[in-house]
Amino acid sequence: MRSEYTLYEAKAKLSALMRQVREGHTITITVHGTPVAELRPVEAKAEPTLTERLQEFERRGELTPATRLVRDIVSAWTAPEAKVEPGALARFLKDR
Repeated sequence: MRSEYTLYEAKAKLSALMRQVREGHTITITVHGTPVAELRPVEAKAEPTLTERLQEFERRGELTPATRLVRDIVSAWTAPEAKVEPGALARFLKDR
């Protein structure tokens, strides 16, 4: 299996070359005998966690941490003792 192809050959055999790359091979493409490009597998990158992504947004100034007031409102709103009266949707629709 060759690892070096001319540009003309690479254009004609691109699908076959991509198959080789998917199998882990690196292909060099030449123009007038001079190497000009490589086809090689892409290295898999680990996806950042949500926390890491949020920290990156904060570092770039695209996101600011919530203030204490906002956190207090959200925690009070989602507290287990918050009452949800049954039939609220029915009463809302009845009033319309």
